[in-house]
Amino acid sequence: MSGGYDMHCLRMVMTVFLVLICSQALAEKRVALVIGNSAYQHVPTLPNPDNDAGDMAAKLRDLGFEVVVGRDLDLAGVRNTIRDFVGKLDGADLALFYYAGHGLQVNGENYIAPVDAKLLSYIDLEFEAVPINLILSAMERSTRVNLVFLDACRDNPLAVNLARSMGTRSSSIGRGLAKVGTGIGSLIAFATQPGNVALDGAGRNSPFTAALLRHLGKPGRDITRELIDVRRDVLAATAGKQVPWDNSSLTGEVVLKPSTAPEAAASTGSGKGDNAAELAYWDTIKGSSDRDLFDAYLQQYPAGTFVSLAKAKIRIIERAAADGAAATEQVAALTQPPVTETPALETTEPDRELVRSIQKELNRVGCRAGSEDGLWGLGSRRALEQFARLSKVELAALEPSGDVLARLRTQKAQICPLVCAQNQQLKSGRCVDVKREAKLPEPSKTRSTGETPAKKTPSNAITAPDDAKRKSFASCPASAQLAARQTLQPGTGRGRTVRSATHSCGRAFVCRRAARGQPWDCDWR
Repeated sequence: MSGGYDMHCLRMVMTVFLVLICSQALAEKRVALVIGNSAYQHVPTLPNPDNDAGDMAAKLRDLGFEVVVGRDLDLAGVRNTIRDFVGKLDGADLALFYYAGHGLQVNGENYIAPVDAKLLSYIDLEFEAVPINLILSAMERSTRVNLVFLDACRDNPLAVNLARSMGTRSSSIGRGLAKVGTGIGSLIAFATQPGNVALDGAGRNSPFTAALLRHLGKPGRDITRELIDVRRDVLAATAGKQVPWDNSSLTGEVVLKPSTAPEAAASTGSGKGDNAAELAYWDTIKGSSDRDLFDAYLQQYPAGTFVSLAKAKIRIIERAAADGAAATEQVAALTQPPVTETPALETTEPDRELVRSIQKELNRVGCRAGSEDGLWGLGSRRALEQFARLSKVELAALEPSGDVLARLRTQKAQICPLVCAQNQQLKSGRCVDVKREAKLPEPSKTRSTGETPAKKTPSNAITAPDDAKRKSFASCPASAQLAARQTLQPGTGRGRTVRSATHSCGRAFVCRRAARGQPWDCDWR
């Protein structure tokens, strides 16, 4: 008798607890931005995005979102709609962005293509497309939890136009969209994996959006579990050709529609046999640290009495696993040998051809970047900084990129002042070697006119290097940076900003750095 009374009290407590959770979730402020572009003016029309945006907006309103909708927007319309959305983010607990239409990636940056975009040249990209990071940054600044769904990975003729205009630089334009890094509390879901293209589908909606409409907002269902169901549906609909992908930094469960039927949960266990079995199962696993047991409980009793406790236990197990992994990494870091300053010399840029092209252009406009060896060092950074300052160009970073190379090539005239070496002088806009005239000895006043002066070998005569020395120079490394790594011992340059030495091939070099802890930049003497 007392056991039945205790279970009745437990059901009442769980009912009150679930009602409080639901009321709190429904009170939160939710804001969504939905954009769908179908009627493109300069490329073929897309059949689905207009339908996708309308259906997604209706779905989100049902889930309690205040929705800002834009359909078939030109450039001004996209920017105005984004501004309207950003203005509503103040005080929001959850923000969501959904886009369907053409998108493209250039140099790892993703862009939305308005319906009036042409993209006939690289310069058009900045004036006719909208970077997706413009929206993501505003969301992460204002909102604690952010969800992004991008159905913009279609095969894009606008990207083909842009690649055709860029010629050899078209390799910076990728297929589909690029992987996006997220801030804490954000989730970004793509219609397919980064660098791949998605399908439009034959129905009213694209395969990705159709699956989102089916699975988003299931009562009591976490968003990450809903996306697993979305991925399964898209794989089935496309015969495995399209694999939705997501990148998440969420720190907890995000439930778009909390369960509002606690009575059903209580009635499910009202049968004495079922209730006793559930209670016995829970008593068996409640002290365990094996997540699989709690997943099995949720699958067996989806509306059971201990569902909330089981989910809480799963979060505790996940947190403990993450803490254990972090502790392992710290131990591994402590056991590694200390890093000296010398390995900074070994840092090289991955795309040496791009670096070499940028160095060549910097030297052409008078900003001395040193030898064009494809190694991005302090000298190259200083040259790029000088170019940006004199040309009044704002650069995100002093690092090599396709955009930096494009800006340098648009500069036709010399912009940096020419600085000549110590043994050179500026003449007609060029540095030329200074000619030194040999001084002839004055005739001796005591020597008779008939005497023939004795020939003396000048003490400062310059002798040509012998064959052995020339051969040793030919065996020198391709760059002074490499010679420094082969010659200088690790840890011998602490506290110094200038170092010089001679390589075993016989050629001298000098290395400089701005301050202690900065990378070395080396040049041949």
